[in-house]
Amino acid sequence: MKNCLKNIYIILIAISAIAITSGCDDFLDKQQDEAMTFDKIWKTRKTVRQYWLNTMGFLPNDVGDFTHSPWLGASDEGTVTYYRESRWINFGSWNPTQVPREKMTHYYKGIRECNVFLANVDRTSDPLVTPDEISTWKNQTRFARAYYYFMMMRIYGPVFLLGDDLVDFQASTEALERQRNPWDECVNYVVSEMTDLAGKLPVTMESSSDYGLATKGTAMAVISRLKLYSARSLFNGNALYSGLKNPDGTALFPAYDKNKWVEAANAAKAVIDLNLYQLYRKGNDNPYEDWMGITQEPFNSEIIWSTGYKGRYNLGVHTVPTGVAGTAYGGVGPTQQQVDAYAMKSGRYPITGYAKDGSPVIDEESGYPSDEFAKSSFTNPFHKAGYNTAPNASDNKWPVMFKDREPRFYMTVFWSDSYWQHGKNHTLISFAKGGNGNKSHDYPKSGYILRRFYDKELPSNAGEWGNITFPTFRLAEIYLNFIEAVLECQIRGCNIPNDYISTASDLWKDLRNRAGMEAITDAYPGASNEELLELIRKERRVELAFENHRYFDTRTWMIAPQTDGGPMYGMDVTVKTEESKETPDEFWKRKVFETRVFENNHYLYPFSQRELDRNKQLVQNYGW
Repeated sequence: MKNCLKNIYIILIAISAIAITSGCDDFLDKQQDEAMTFDKIWKTRKTVRQYWLNTMGFLPNDVGDFTHSPWLGASDEGTVTYYRESRWINFGSWNPTQVPREKMTHYYKGIRECNVFLANVDRTSDPLVTPDEISTWKNQTRFARAYYYFMMMRIYGPVFLLGDDLVDFQASTEALERQRNPWDECVNYVVSEMTDLAGKLPVTMESSSDYGLATKGTAMAVISRLKLYSARSLFNGNALYSGLKNPDGTALFPAYDKNKWVEAANAAKAVIDLNLYQLYRKGNDNPYEDWMGITQEPFNSEIIWSTGYKGRYNLGVHTVPTGVAGTAYGGVGPTQQQVDAYAMKSGRYPITGYAKDGSPVIDEESGYPSDEFAKSSFTNPFHKAGYNTAPNASDNKWPVMFKDREPRFYMTVFWSDSYWQHGKNHTLISFAKGGNGNKSHDYPKSGYILRRFYDKELPSNAGEWGNITFPTFRLAEIYLNFIEAVLECQIRGCNIPNDYISTASDLWKDLRNRAGMEAITDAYPGASNEELLELIRKERRVELAFENHRYFDTRTWMIAPQTDGGPMYGMDVTVKTEESKETPDEFWKRKVFETRVFENNHYLYPFSQRELDRNKQLVQNYGW
């Protein structure tokens, strides 16, 4: 198991003349006969292990896919300035012949490789391979296979379940045709696999070289997220999908079942009750260091599973303003809507909505200023949180909309006329047109840049970026899953254990305490369950910001027409500056940087036209 993590994404090289995998265009494609060389694979530990690594090689790379997957740029939390396929989603130009980052082919290739491995690994004749090693490989492969299904289900809905079927690629195309399995069957398959694996996977990893492999908690965390999605509106009694049926008349999507919220609550509680994870706290009673440590401290106490210990370059280079010396393509940033989402230090969320002209509706009790662009002298708390002290901006004044916000805001959002820290150096940045952060096509269209994943302690201008374990699953998400499910149960009259309500309250209090805020019930005394449900959605938005959740949350809650369609706001990056580091006063106003499109058929991906042409039993998703 040595160096497993480092090799998890390797492309399997040719071994002698052994063709371990052949290139198939999709899961229905026929492949070349592998029989002549296939038996050789199972004779040595080296080739068996390489095949195993190949089965795991289809797992996502959250760090490498940071700007390429649509999840950030096609949700209302962020903007990605580069030409990416997420723009097809944003502008409604996608269709069955133009599917952004189409992954069905990719994951079915992975599932087939998993099935081939599982069907043959017990044939291994090398005496160096131990039964425990084979068991480990089989369990990790089964996890990967179930996870591939989960990854497809969240974008396509119901998919094809192959089970252990190797698929006879010598069969005719007609014989390979198949119907989609209904949503609940897909959920039950993944949950049953993960439940069984939770009893077989290790509780913790014995060696750091195995970090990145699945554990008991990983399998249970997948169940928690899937059960939560399954309880939400998109997959639970969605009227839009009620007429979608297979050719044999089987409904693809289920009728509404309120008890799915109980299942979601139970699944999250099971992870919490493992007592294996803790919210990360550095121990200095500093909410800035505590929350920032989630992405700075590798494999910390909060992380349940990461897709790997990766170099931070891809995350960093796209979020470093171009005004910083060295390699910098800073064009990824929060939208104004995301900036508005963060609470004030009072614990209340300042913006409750927007008027028709895009101006914010302000909660007067939050402490947010009525004149949000009035300037005031204040020090950015980011620079008082135990980091190197940076000089203030030239006039020592910023719009008061940035004043007195919660710690997570300052850890995430970087605004113009501020100093970017890179190691012991600081560079004043302007995102005005012609400014050092907006001098080419690489600039944040919203006028804000994402600070969160950059390691400010290292001099990226000298090529030092550091490493990161991306928080693919972490305990805070499980807390949020549980709290949401409990609130839904209370609203819908579900039968849940008596202690769930008090536990949910305690967990929410702990989460906000780590973020440097008082309990939600202190900030919003007397709030109803319906109001608390909206507040937990707000909490989720800022706590899990830019961790690939918002895209799926807005869709499974079915609020995407309001959040992900329409005008996206930022500051006025078209205002020109005469000085490279100057940010003119005219820059500071809300301005639409793009208008996005979201239609009802956009909740789920379309199946590609090629698959529809090849598989006559495949029912296309709604509206495509």
